[in-house]
Amino acid sequence: MNVFYEEDGNFKVASVMSENPGSLQVESQSGKRSKIKTANVLLRFEAPLAGFMETAQNEADTLETDFLWECCGEPEFGFEELAADYYGHKPSATEAAAVALRLHAAPVYFYRKGKGRYKAAPADTLKAALAALERKRLLAEQMAVWVEQLKSHQLPDAFTDKVDTLLYAPDKNSPEWKTLEQAAAESGVNHIRLLADCGAIPSHHDYHLGAFLREYFPKGSAFPDFDLPPMPADLPRADVAAFSIDDSTTTEIDDAFSMHALENGNTLVGVHIAAPASAIAPGSDLDRIAMHRLSTVYMPGHKITMLPDTAIEPFSLNAGEWRPALSLYLEVAADFNIVRRETRLEQISIADNLRHDTLDAYFNENTLQADSGHAYWARLRFLFDLAEACEKARGKYDPSRAPQIDYNFYVEDGIVRIVNRQRGSPLDKLVAELMIEANSHWGGLLAERQVPGIYRAQNGGKVFMTVKPEQHQGLGVAQYTWCTSPLRRAVDLVNQRQLIALLQSETAEGAQKAHELIDVMRQFDLTYNAYNEFQTRMERYWCLQYLIQEKLEEVSATVWRENLVRLDTLPYITKVHSLPETPAGTRVRLQVKRVDTLLMELDCRFLNVIAEEAPAVLPDTTEEAV
Repeated sequence: MNVFYEEDGNFKVASVMSENPGSLQVESQSGKRSKIKTANVLLRFEAPLAGFMETAQNEADTLETDFLWECCGEPEFGFEELAADYYGHKPSATEAAAVALRLHAAPVYFYRKGKGRYKAAPADTLKAALAALERKRLLAEQMAVWVEQLKSHQLPDAFTDKVDTLLYAPDKNSPEWKTLEQAAAESGVNHIRLLADCGAIPSHHDYHLGAFLREYFPKGSAFPDFDLPPMPADLPRADVAAFSIDDSTTTEIDDAFSMHALENGNTLVGVHIAAPASAIAPGSDLDRIAMHRLSTVYMPGHKITMLPDTAIEPFSLNAGEWRPALSLYLEVAADFNIVRRETRLEQISIADNLRHDTLDAYFNENTLQADSGHAYWARLRFLFDLAEACEKARGKYDPSRAPQIDYNFYVEDGIVRIVNRQRGSPLDKLVAELMIEANSHWGGLLAERQVPGIYRAQNGGKVFMTVKPEQHQGLGVAQYTWCTSPLRRAVDLVNQRQLIALLQSETAEGAQKAHELIDVMRQFDLTYNAYNEFQTRMERYWCLQYLIQEKLEEVSATVWRENLVRLDTLPYITKVHSLPETPAGTRVRLQVKRVDTLLMELDCRFLNVIAEEAPAVLPDTTEEAV
């Protein structure tokens, strides 16, 4: 005795070895023995096993599904019943099995109601289902065409309006994505690379920028309409002539300095910070913009400002203008000790905007000993000596420490210049130390008067933001706020607002509450970190573009650790898989094999060790003070 039975959704045949209540021991034609449930048996037959399923399948292939559907009627039925009606006689085992195979293969026509039992689909439902199957068939044919087009580096017309979605936020159930994924797999490339090969990414730079804008500026980077607040008219005018020190590309000039000799022989040094908080009230149009953007976004060759240009200009400390400023005055003794500090909200006159590209030649490590002839040399030298005294007071002065290297990126018409400058140079130290002094003192002032503020703290090497005044170990100060860049960072704007409220009232009535600052702090911390990561990514892009632009086939690098190296002249760290075991700090020469600005990949091959010592550059472990 043989049986035709169903198991795991498939039909099988086997010989019965023994039968027990509720189960059978069977043996397949291949000799495999197994136990099956009696309820799974659909037919018992005497015909030989050999060729049974092949014969039944061949017979099933001759059956017309539409005709079977017309024959079966509406009531539920068994496959043997339909086989008897179809053939007009009691069906043979092969004929019955053929009908079962055909019914089972047409679930759109026949709904399963149990083992060997079916019910015909209603006419309307069947019509809709067949139409859906036809659409699916046509789509499959279309997708096959798309796959071949993509593999041939041709962008299908249907993809033209969906490139942005496919690049940044693909619907993985869409036919376009499934097609792209299949074509990429068959081509052996990343789907982004495949789209680029099809001409869908004309600019690698814009692709990276687009990913950022889509996430953080989904409605575009243009500013909404806003009302410009009136400038404060009652601020006293300070009797100072201030000057700023910035890179040539800086347009948001938010800090400046002044000096004035006192009758007692001391010197009054002014640290002046642009004061947009004197006019931008909480909840105003510009405040909502600042709290939404939270920071200026920087990238080589471009930036997205926190505030509109028309709102920045009235507060930016531009030469030849009077501007509202929050000023910290330091009375400095002859030994460069600070004997008195005073904070004022006032208007200041800006005499000059000094720029690094013209100033560096006149004020650097080699010009400290003698006047270089620059009109500001004496004032800069005094401020530098003050800066060193402040650094010593913080316990951070270390002349033996290897210098850091900063890199400035200048992009014009797609051509990039990457200029390195030594961090800790006299100009950098001058600005950084006076900003640390202001940020630290103002943080202490808020804490002393118990006015809420947003602080930067460092403990155990971890830098974090908090609304409590805590020590910043890296800078060596008891507390540290960001107050000196209110045109570029929302935290600075908020802290400046708290300071102004403190100056205007003993009880600081206009100050924001701590819970309001916590909300700003949390949003700022997440957003600012994301902006910094994006800036780093774009700098890496331009480093790779520089290698292509300069057609560099070999580069020198310094081993950082294991197979990671740092290029000597670019701020770029990469893996070199062919690098032999080499001590950290060893200089090596590398062959540039492949540069990919789309996928941000640099493939280099180790050539040899360079005998000269590595440049004195260390990994950056401190945050910028300004």
